[in-house]
Order: sequence, then structure tokens, then C-alpha cells
Amino acid sequence: MRERTRWFIVMIFASAMAWMESATVVYLRTLVSRIEPHQATPLPVSVGLGQTEIVREAATLIMLLTVGLLAGRTWRSRLAYAMIAFGVWDMFYYIFLAIITGWPRSIMDWDVLFLIPLPWWGPVLSPVLIALLLISGGTLVSQFDRLDRPIWPGRKAWLLNLSGVLLALYVFMADALRVAPQGVSAVRAALPVQFNWLLFVSALLLMAVPIFEVIGKIRQLCERRFKASALIVNESR
Repeated sequence: MRERTRWFIVMIFASAMAWMESATVVYLRTLVSRIEPHQATPLPVSVGLGQTEIVREAATLIMLLTVGLLAGRTWRSRLAYAMIAFGVWDMFYYIFLAIITGWPRSIMDWDVLFLIPLPWWGPVLSPVLIALLLISGGTLVSQFDRLDRPIWPGRKAWLLNLSGVLLALYVFMADALRVAPQGVSAVRAALPVQFNWLLFVSALLLMAVPIFEVIGKIRQLCERRFKASALIVNESR
């Protein structure tokens, strides 16, 4: 199977999974009257639902990683396909939520992005931008990486990426961290009022460093191929 076909199948899987995720979230939020999460007592105490939601999130991550492991042929392409699956799933999750419920009405609407280890809050645009990075980086690696010609960022790029990830996590959990000393009830009731876009954009740029490095390596590869082809043509003359 060609890599392009593998990429397309992963896209279909992630899109279908996004619909399932959207539908499940609609069911859960309907039970607690929280289709729009940014309202008073955004995370109400409901018997069993909190634990169920956390396990569902963990199961979702496992499923996305699994499809990457099945699709790739090298450990690098396996991770790349998992990144693609995660990015596509995350983007279409919001698209399908809007189709089913009419929310989000805007890419600037607040959402609870994750619950592990504390609630992550951010405008819908923020996870979508990260999803675009994941899809872009995953596509580049999955389509160009080979056993005899690895395409992968270096250690420095990944360290910068990790610093960006940690910075983004801080931005997402800043409000929860601020009230965490007051206990679980305060964390559940915390509502963000301002998103630190300056820090988040800085985090995005750091997370994008591996992509820029991969683009540079692919460009070098294309240049070598072009020179080799030109040499063969000249010799044939």
C-alpha cells in the first residue's frame, strides 16, 4: 500500500472517530445540561460521569496511537500517523459538534479541552492550531520517511518542541492551577476570562521547530535528487 493511501485511510478513520467523539460528548453534556461548557459550575458533580469522562479521554488517546502503530512502517512514520490521526480527530470533533448542536458558534468560544490532570481551558481556535501543526508535521514525516532515508527532527528541535508543549499546557491550565490550593470544588467551578495569546503563540512557534527542520531536510533531499538526475542526464549525453 502506498503511503498516500495509508494517509487517506488514517484521515477517514480519524474523521469517523471524531463523529463518534462528538456524539458521545453531546450525550454526556446533555445529561448535565452543559452543551456550552463556559457557564456557571462548568464541571458539576455527577455520579460516575467524571470518572467515565476521564477514562474515555484516555481510551481516545490509546485508539489514536493504535491506528498510528498499525499504519506506519517505521517507528517514525507510526508516530507521524498517530499525530495525523490526533490532529484530524481534534479538528473534525469541533466541526461535527457545530453541526450537531450549533456550538461552538465561533472559534473563539471557550471549551474544556481536557481533564487530565486538571481541566484545560482555551478558545476553540487554540487546539485547532495545534491540530494543524500535528497534521502538517505528521504528513511530512509519513510521506517522506524511509528505512534507508530517515526523516526526523534532531534532539535540539525536540527539546524546543517540549518546552513549547509545557508552555502551552501552562496556558491551558493556568486558571485551574491558580485555584488548585482551594480544593477540588474550586477547580470545578473555575471559569477563565482571559486567554494568554502571547504565551500561546510563543508556545506554537516552539512546537513548530521540528516541522521547520523536517522541511529543511526534505528540501535537501529534493536537491540531492535533482542533482543526481541532472548528472545522469549529462552522462547520457
